[in-house]
Amino acid sequence: MPSNRLNQQTTLDQTFREAEQAGLRVAIKGRIAALLLLGAFLVLSRLQNPAHALELGLAITVFAALGLIQYALIGSRYDRPWLKFGFITLDITILSVLMATQPIYDGIDVPQVMLFRTSIFPLYFLILGFAAFSFSPGLVLWSGFVVVAGWLGAFTWATKDMPEQLSWSDMGSMPTTEHFLSIFLSPNFVDSGGRIQESIAYLLAAVLIAVVMWRARRTVRRQLELDEERRALTDVFGRYVPKTIANSLIDNRGLLEPIEGTATVLFIDVAGFTKMTEASGPRRVVGVLNAFFDQATESITHCDGVVTQFIGDAIMATFNLPAEDPEHAAKALRAALNIVELTNSQSFNGEKLAIRAGIATGPVIAGSVGGGGRQSYSLYGEAVNLSARLEALNKDYGTQVLIDAATVAQLPDVPLREIGRITVRGFSEPVAVFTPLEETSEVLQKRLEASGLSPGTITGQRAM
Repeated sequence: MPSNRLNQQTTLDQTFREAEQAGLRVAIKGRIAALLLLGAFLVLSRLQNPAHALELGLAITVFAALGLIQYALIGSRYDRPWLKFGFITLDITILSVLMATQPIYDGIDVPQVMLFRTSIFPLYFLILGFAAFSFSPGLVLWSGFVVVAGWLGAFTWATKDMPEQLSWSDMGSMPTTEHFLSIFLSPNFVDSGGRIQESIAYLLAAVLIAVVMWRARRTVRRQLELDEERRALTDVFGRYVPKTIANSLIDNRGLLEPIEGTATVLFIDVAGFTKMTEASGPRRVVGVLNAFFDQATESITHCDGVVTQFIGDAIMATFNLPAEDPEHAAKALRAALNIVELTNSQSFNGEKLAIRAGIATGPVIAGSVGGGGRQSYSLYGEAVNLSARLEALNKDYGTQVLIDAATVAQLPDVPLREIGRITVRGFSEPVAVFTPLEETSEVLQKRLEASGLSPGTITGQRAM
C-alpha cells in the first residue's frame, strides 16, 4: 500500500476513534443524569424501608462511579480499545446480579422470579442506547449478547431452587377466568417463554442498530475518503493552477465553461533571465525560479490575486477574476510593489533578481482551452496582451512597473507619474502609461486599510 494511502487510512481511523470517544463521553454524561433521576425516584419511593433505600443508593453510586472512571480514562494514555467493552459488561453484570439476588421488598417471602414481572427489563435498553452513542457497531452487538446472557443467567439463577414452575402451557388452550388468574397470579408462574422473547427482541434491536450504524460508518468513511481525495487533488492541481480554479475543475470534472468579466492583469518577468541562464546553467536557474515563484505567488495571493500561469520566467496573475474584488486595481499594484521590494531586499537561491511588471485592466474571458485530450486554464483579452507589452516596455523607460490608464482610473487618490501616451505594438491607438512614485506604496496601503478591504478580505466569488 503506498504511503499516502496508508496515511489516509490512519487519518480516517483516528477520525473514527475520536468520534467514538466523543460519543462515549456524551453517553456517560447521559447515563449519569439518568441514574440520578431514576435513583432519586427509587430511593424516595422506598423511604419507608431505609435499609432497602440505602442499598439502592449504594448501587446507583457504584454505577455512577464506574461511569466517572470510564470518562476519565477515555482518550488518556491508559485508554485501550477493549475498555469500553469491559465497562459495559460490568454494568450489565451488576444489573443482572441485582436482578438475581435482590428481593422486591425486605421482610416478605416471595420467589425472586417475581422481580422479573416488574419494569426492570427496559433498563437494559438504556444500556443499548448508551452503547449506540459510541458509533461502534461492535460495542452495540457486544452489549446485545451480554444483556441476553445476563438476563437469562439472572432468570435461571432466580428459578433454580423453585420446586414448582408454572408457565403458559399450564393454562391449557381454553382456560376459564378463574384458572387463568390462578396460574398467572401464582408466585410460581415463571414465564420462561416471555424471558426468551424479551432476549430475542433485545438481540434483534442490537443487531438492527449495529447494521444501521455500520452502514452509517461506511457512508461517513466514504465521504471522508472523497473529501481527502478531493483535498489531495486540489493540492496536486494547485501546484499548476490556482486552488480556486482547481476546485472548479474538480467540481466540473475537468472542464470550466468560459466566463467573461473585468479583471486587472499583472504580468511579471525576470530581467536578464537569458544571461543568467547562460552564466549559471539550467539546473541552478530552476532552483532560483522556484524560490522566486514561491515568494512572488505568496505576495500575489496575500493581495487576493490568482496566479493563472507561469510562462518561462514570467508570472501572469489576475485580480477580480474569478473572485470579485472592488479594490482589484489597488491590490494588483500593491502586489507588484511588494514583489519589487522583495527582489530589492533579498536573493533567491543565492541569486539577486530584478523584475519588471506590467498592469492593465479591461474585459477578459477565462476558461478551459486545449485539444488532443489536454487542456489548460487560460485568459484572453486586450488587458492580457497589454500587461505583457507594458512589462516589456519597462526596458525602454528605465522603470520597473508600468500601468495603463484603465487601471489608473480606479486609483484617483494614488500618486502616479505619467510617462505619456505610448505606441504599443498590437494596439492601433497610443496608450496612456503611468509608473508609481516613491510615496505610492504608503498611500496605496492607507487606501486599502481605510477601505476595509485590505489584502486577504475579498468577499465575492464569481460563478463558474
